[in-house]
Amino acid sequence: MRILEIGPDGHPSTYQAIVRDSSIAWETLDIYPSEELTYLAKDEYTFPIPDGTFDIVFSAQVIEHVRKVWLWTKEVARVCKQGGYVITINPVSWPYHEAPIDCWRIYPDGMRTLYEEAGIRVQLAKHESLSSSGWIYPVYLLKEAIKPIMLRGSPMWGPVIDTISIGVKG
Repeated sequence: MRILEIGPDGHPSTYQAIVRDSSIAWETLDIYPSEELTYLAKDEYTFPIPDGTFDIVFSAQVIEHVRKVWLWTKEVARVCKQGGYVITINPVSWPYHEAPIDCWRIYPDGMRTLYEEAGIRVQLAKHESLSSSGWIYPVYLLKEAIKPIMLRGSPMWGPVIDTISIGVKG
């Protein structure tokens, strides 16, 4: 199985470390150079990857930094195999955080529209606090991610809400 993680948070990324499966070819792509990256994209909309390469194309906390999400989602779909999965996790309640820009908070209806427009059949699109679901990653990771924001005196109160979307290409 080949997974492409777009915009990893490190090497290995948090998600790769959680999965810990050496039988998976876990590859990475970003627009910012790093020696550990598998692919360096020249921009947000052009990935240097052949069509239909990956079984899973995954991104977490990336899409909010993409100016033209409708173009980006089509490029994500392009590099995914027919019958492969696209998984996107994006913030809904996180405060503004430019890196270098912060453009979007996308709810499930918006993600359904983006996926459908890109030829991805939606399997799941919901927003919730992943800390209470235990579905994607352990609670302690979310708490660690929230801690610096809370220490800065952020006005954010209550659970962090993300939209998680899973779709199948084809």
